[in-house]
Amino acid sequence: MEVMSDKQANISMATTYDPKAAEQKWYKYWQEGNYFEAGKRPEAETFTIVIPPPNVTGMLHIGHALDFTLQDILIRTKRMQGFDTLWLPGTDHAGIATQTKVEQKLREQGLSRHDLGREAFLEQVWEWKDQYAGTIRDQWAKMGLSLDYSRERFTLDEGLSKAVREVFVSLYNKGLIYRGKKIINWDPAARTALSDIEVEYKEVNGRLYHLQYPLADGTGHLTVATTRPETMLGDTAVAVHPEDERYKHLIGKTLLLPVVNREIPIIGDEYVEKEFGSGAVKITPAHDPNDFEVGERHQLPQIIVMDESGVMNDEAGPYKGMDRFECRQKLVADLQESGICVLIEEHVHQVGHSERSGAVVEPYLSTQWFVAMKPLAEAAIKAQKEGKGVNFLPDRFEKIYMNWIENVRDWCISRQLWWGHRIPAWYDEATGEMHVSREDLAGDHLIQDNDVLDTWFSSALWPFSTLGWPEQTEDLKRFYPVDVMVTGYDIIYFWVARMIFTALEFTDQMPFKDVLLHGLVRDRDGQKMSKSLGNGVDPLEVIEQYGADAMRFMLSTSSTPGQDLRYRTEKVEQARNFANKIWNASRFAMMNLEGFEAKDIDLTGKLGTADRWILHRLNETVKDVTRLIDSYEFGETGRLLYNFIWDDLCDWYIEFSKLSLNGTDEEAKRATQSVLVYVLDRTQRLIHPFMPFISEEIWQHLPHEGESITLAQWPRYEAELEAPDAVKEMELLMEMIRAVRNIRAEVNVPMSKKVELLVKPTSEAAAGILSCNEEFVKRFCGTSLLEINVALHAPDKAMTAIVTGAELYLPLAGLIDISQEIARLEKEMQHLNAEVERVEKKLSNEGFVAKAPAKVIEEERRKMEDYAEKRDKVVARIAELRG
Repeated sequence: MEVMSDKQANISMATTYDPKAAEQKWYKYWQEGNYFEAGKRPEAETFTIVIPPPNVTGMLHIGHALDFTLQDILIRTKRMQGFDTLWLPGTDHAGIATQTKVEQKLREQGLSRHDLGREAFLEQVWEWKDQYAGTIRDQWAKMGLSLDYSRERFTLDEGLSKAVREVFVSLYNKGLIYRGKKIINWDPAARTALSDIEVEYKEVNGRLYHLQYPLADGTGHLTVATTRPETMLGDTAVAVHPEDERYKHLIGKTLLLPVVNREIPIIGDEYVEKEFGSGAVKITPAHDPNDFEVGERHQLPQIIVMDESGVMNDEAGPYKGMDRFECRQKLVADLQESGICVLIEEHVHQVGHSERSGAVVEPYLSTQWFVAMKPLAEAAIKAQKEGKGVNFLPDRFEKIYMNWIENVRDWCISRQLWWGHRIPAWYDEATGEMHVSREDLAGDHLIQDNDVLDTWFSSALWPFSTLGWPEQTEDLKRFYPVDVMVTGYDIIYFWVARMIFTALEFTDQMPFKDVLLHGLVRDRDGQKMSKSLGNGVDPLEVIEQYGADAMRFMLSTSSTPGQDLRYRTEKVEQARNFANKIWNASRFAMMNLEGFEAKDIDLTGKLGTADRWILHRLNETVKDVTRLIDSYEFGETGRLLYNFIWDDLCDWYIEFSKLSLNGTDEEAKRATQSVLVYVLDRTQRLIHPFMPFISEEIWQHLPHEGESITLAQWPRYEAELEAPDAVKEMELLMEMIRAVRNIRAEVNVPMSKKVELLVKPTSEAAAGILSCNEEFVKRFCGTSLLEINVALHAPDKAMTAIVTGAELYLPLAGLIDISQEIARLEKEMQHLNAEVERVEKKLSNEGFVAKAPAKVIEEERRKMEDYAEKRDKVVARIAELRG
């Protein structure tokens, strides 16, 4: 058992807990003491988490607070368990998002990035980054995060930029990065390419336009349908199935494309579904990914009809200069007037929108850089199927992950931005040659590619690039791979899968062992938080009002792996009340510990039933909390801690302790003081990962070992503290006290009014327990007379309660109505009958008996016997009252 120092208790605790003062004081103390710095335990086992880097675009939201709190719980627990812990902080440059913010700021000044030029614009973005990275650091501090700031990284810092270059060039040299002309997702608002998973599909009430294209020889027409009629101006064919009897004779003929009067061929391609629609499909190779593939097979021209901002170009003929949606309206009106548009149907369909700008995404033919993903996915698929992959929590997300990587498409990684990792490719204007290099190239005719890489490209390297890769640093050797990646389920594709791909390719191992996926924080009605709805929650405002510990406890204990949680203010208030309960209990203890030193702690002295019981309950709590944290069951952990602290420690043990603390038995008093200090110390350690500030404040008042609770040893299960007999005794006492207080409440008899209590134990053992704890019974039942007698004859007029091990009678002549007491007992009998029937039904279920563990079946049988015994006594008492 751990021995504490001789430091005396500091009994001068403030009347109320001041979160703001404690938070400022202790975070500064922790930082000055470098308590969060990794590498100080070279012989210890390591435990590593790298923070999912927040974007340097502004303030952190409540979802960040949840994510970071869960990580801090893990890292603080492991640090106290003796691990050499590293929680590496950092931020993401967030290409599109950050550049958009800075461009908005410039627009307010009447400027654009082009007015400044690339270098001057990037200077402005770096200033933005420095400002908001500092803000994020301040927010981390207010949340109480135990991050190793000495290892903080940024996705555009020198080391990470070197890693990005290394990966790009290596993949390029292997043929896994290539430059090509393909249909990509284009954001006309941000004027940049997007990857498939940066596109959000929303259900839209659109229209389906049926158009008749006349045959060039005047012998008829073909009907096609489209939701984007403006793209017809770029049609270069109409396709039919080669075996479609309706159209096979037309293959090879031409149609006259309306408006532009261009002849286009009718082609046969098995891509067309004969049974769908008219069986004829317009082919626009420059504006549709499927049409692009058809066009490649048939060597069709690729005609782009709009520019990068979504404005119609020269190929659009009379609609040149119109916005694409304006063009749609005018074109449809013209086609209706000319009889080409023969039908318009209301049509609900999914339309892609840019995740960042919200603009409708345009499938667009463009020359971009791509990563060939299938070769990278093969190693991840193989590892997962062989049981050597990542452990997903909850495990249902493994199926979602596998489905995506087994059907992965090439990743468009180039972005038409200035802020980000510039693509390390240079073009020789004299020869037309392209050079890809790890080092910057210079020359009279060399020009670097203007595009930058997708933000997620650098993020995909985060678990190992942050530790110094590609250099084989000491940190990389010691702290890689990461133990657990904690993140939201919504970025499995964006981030988790890509980290696995790159780690296997460049480090030949999984980047982390576990992936803990939590849900989103929604508002109280279950809606997603957003600026447009105005339902977002600022974690700093929550901290200002309720304290960081209350916010952390609410978020962590309301979460279930993989499930969304609803933010409710009343839950934060409950957490704050819990913190106050802990404070008040500790303050009471301190007031009774004057002169008490750690060397005085003796758990082998004159311990009473309540002392032994609370030590047993603490021991159980230590075991369960440790197991649950290791299983990432934070919600259940919080429930156990709450129940132990609020119910067992505060409502029962501290109340019981007042008898010995205020009594004349000095030996019993010293024993209770020992138990109080020991239990409070261990309780603060258990709650510390959840509520770091208040636990440090209280712990510093207790006799303790060491400079900070952050480095205190995590409580351990201690077999010698097991006391099942004390548990049984306390259960009898607590059930009896509750029963008497319930009776008092029913007849409105306040605790200030003393009552007679007659107790008939069901056994000599029960009688012995009650006799030994007679003072507790008197104090907490409020008795003027207490009689404990196994041969007691039940009085005629009394309130009655049946508990496990005893019958209780409160002679309340003049305060009780016999008929009301009979009615109460009949209601209790009905309840007990229902419980007996419920358990009997369960035990008669063959499936339950066959599958349930023997211990569970035995517990159910014990319950049934207990319910039946109580029911029989209630029945007998009713008979007595009626007789």
